[in-house]
Amino acid sequence: MAVCSRGFRLLLRPFLRPVEVLRAPARCSNAGSALTSRKRFYRKTSVLDAGGGLWEVTLDQRRVRTPAGQVLRVDNESLALALCHEWDSQKDTINLSAMHLHGLVTTALDNPNKLTKMDLANSIIQYIETDTVLFHSEEPEDLKTLQAERWNPVLAWFNDVMNTSLRYTTSIEPPEVTVNDKQAVQRYLLSHSFLALHGLSYATDVLKSIVLGAAVARRHLTVPEAVLLSRLEEDFQCDHWGRVEWSHDISQEDAQARLAAASILIQLSMPSPIATQKKHNLGGQ
Repeated sequence: MAVCSRGFRLLLRPFLRPVEVLRAPARCSNAGSALTSRKRFYRKTSVLDAGGGLWEVTLDQRRVRTPAGQVLRVDNESLALALCHEWDSQKDTINLSAMHLHGLVTTALDNPNKLTKMDLANSIIQYIETDTVLFHSEEPEDLKTLQAERWNPVLAWFNDVMNTSLRYTTSIEPPEVTVNDKQAVQRYLLSHSFLALHGLSYATDVLKSIVLGAAVARRHLTVPEAVLLSRLEEDFQCDHWGRVEWSHDISQEDAQARLAAASILIQLSMPSPIATQKKHNLGGQ
């Protein structure tokens, strides 16, 4: 049994730092108030080796379960440690609405809508024609220039990596997306595991952009960079007309917290290069 100690937090620092720094504030709603105000009932969080390459999270040696009642088991120790850290980060109260990684993993494990990888891939592909970075403003000139400077390099990177030919538009009509473009993106998406695809779907939804979501997944952009690019026009307008006190900052931090959870899930659901190499070596014997 592994305890979520300071050593494990340091090990996961590259993944966990965005969640710690950019944790979203508690949501106050009637539906979630019971969960938000629930007192912390455990002292110690741990990770348990369940055998067969599976890992569980325990709270005072009681195993965490999903909303559907199944024991939360993942096939990656680092992911289990990240989930454990999220539980350990709860202080006097348990705020499940801000535990985005836990919510992503349990939703994927329970899969209440019985989605397949193809279902998830197709839902993500639907974002292409309304992708944030494909819609540029015709005016004002300052915004038009800013979008070209910030968005075009990322779009060029995406086209190069995915072997696509996406182009932006300044019209209200959706840009043209070819069948070959969609097939190329679909191949990329289906190369991920079911858990990682859930993370990509969530990232795309947060950013309203598959281009920015893929850039985060492939570590071309950091989480804060991607969120700022997704909010480029909104921040431009705020700089000109003023911000609503606290509202815009809270919205930005919430988006960063959600995207950080998606990024963690994607990265920790990918095959380890060492494990992949061992598999190839064993196959060659």
